[in-house]
Parts: sequence; C-alpha cells; structure tokens
Amino acid sequence: MAALGGTVSGSDRVAMDFRTLRTLIAIADYRTFAAASRVLGLTQSAVSLQMKALETELGRVLFDRTHRPPSLSADGRALVDRAREIVTLYDQLQVSFRPEAIPSRLSIGAVPTTLTGVLPAALGRLRQHHPSLKISLSAGLSHELEHRVLAGEFDLAVVTEPERVQVGLTWETVAEETLVVIAPPGTPGDTDKAVLTSMPFIRFKRFAWASRIIDARLRDRGITVDPAIEIDSLDGVNQLVLNGLGVSVVPRRHIPDPFPKDVRVLPFGDPPATRAIGVIQPTDPLQPDLARELIGELRGLCAADRGGDRPA
Repeated sequence: MAALGGTVSGSDRVAMDFRTLRTLIAIADYRTFAAASRVLGLTQSAVSLQMKALETELGRVLFDRTHRPPSLSADGRALVDRAREIVTLYDQLQVSFRPEAIPSRLSIGAVPTTLTGVLPAALGRLRQHHPSLKISLSAGLSHELEHRVLAGEFDLAVVTEPERVQVGLTWETVAEETLVVIAPPGTPGDTDKAVLTSMPFIRFKRFAWASRIIDARLRDRGITVDPAIEIDSLDGVNQLVLNGLGVSVVPRRHIPDPFPKDVRVLPFGDPPATRAIGVIQPTDPLQPDLARELIGELRGLCAADRGGDRPA
C-alpha cells in the first residue's frame, strides 16, 4: 500500500487499498467482522479476506483471533488511527476537486457537549468551504436525536456512540473522549474513588448515553455516590463543581481549557473510561458529501487537540 509503505501496481490497487482501509475502520467502529460486513454491504468472508490480505502485505498481526469475535491487536489499533487520517485526507481531497454541487442547507442534531466543544469550529470550517451553506442546528440527547435522524428530521446528528445502531442508520466514530472526575478546588483524596465519595454527586442527565457509561463503570468498580443534583448542561456541571456543590464525572471535550481553572481533574479509572462521539446518519444519506466533509473536519480538530488535563 502506497500510504503505508508498500508498492502500487495500478489504479485498481489504489482503489482496493482505500476500500480495505475503510473496512478496517468499520471493524473498529462496529466491533465485529459481521457488523462491519452488514454496514459495508459485503459478505463476511470478503471482509475476512481483505483483512488477511492486509496482514500479509504489512507483515503484522492486526487481530487477536484467540477469542471470538476477533479483537484488534496493538498493531491493529495503531493502524486504525493511521487509516482514519489517510481516509479523511483522501475524502477531503476528493471534495476539494469535485465540481461544486453542494445543497444550500444542512440540518444537524447534536448533543449539548459537542455544541460547546468541537462542533462549532468544524461547522465554521465547513462554511469557509461553502459560504452559501445554511445550517440548521438543534440540541438534544443522543437517543432522541437518533430517532429524529431515522424519521428524516435531520440529515445527520453528532452523538455519543449508541449501544446498538438501528436498522436504516449508520454510525461513524469521530473521536474518543476520556471521562474524568472533576471536583472543587482543594477537595481531599488521592484517588478518583476517594474524591467521588467525599462530596455529593452531580449527575449529568441520567438518560444521556454518556451517563449510562458512567453509571455502569461506577457499578463495576463498587463506587457508591450520593446523587444530589441532576443537570443537562456540561458547562452547568463545571460551574456547580467550581462553586463547591459537589463532584462529577464528565467527558473531557476536545477544546482548549475544557474545565474552569481551579477545578481538580482526575482520570476516571485506570485505564480511564472513555466515550466515543461520532456521526449517525441514514444508511442512504441525502447529503453524503457534506457529511463526509464534516466528519473530516471533526476528526482533524480532535486529532489536533493533544493537550492533557492539568495535574490533580
């Protein structure tokens, strides 16, 4: 593969290589060969053959096949990250050289954490490329937005990864966000568990998909919190914590300084728990080029944010 250090013997090989990278990304996003094959419209055997050919060409074992379903190896996970970069750049290149035929309007749903996170910057870049584009943007919880995309109310939605993608929709991961414990300045405790049990717990909207991840991890670790406040605004959570009303677990957004200056920030778990954010859209999208371009902008901005949290 030219992009990964191999050779190219013709235009058919280049097209095959990009299809193979997309297949690898789909396996990472949908967890199994079977799910990826359904999304891509391929047979499961075709997906398996592509991955075996890729392993042979690179001379690396990309999947741990000692258990079922096979899982990505360390080399496989590293290759997925590079594959996303390559495919995103390729898609952006295609868009930049395609004759202008962009629709005049794009309707988007988004979870509130992305509206105060990376989404505005990505939409700003999209408008730079398409100055006449009109954007309709609505906020909501992930499960609500999923149903509205399926009903045709939105062209796409930027949401937390669903537990199961409904028939008629496709999901594409944009980035992983680390979940962190935040606490008022000076809160005692050397571990996340000690901090979480030292004060009342501020819950981020219990029906949000991110809250399900947090609740499940708390149960798995045997951490009992004292729920005191429930709120659907991440900025509201930050301010409540800053003013000493409790502690919380929230995603670290891909923006500079995601938390107030003096708030304590600790990883939630070891390794830290994460949530995936991405784009959900119809299997046969009305605006495929715009969706592809927006996904590329979101990924580029998230990849550029390499800064870590301040020491606790």
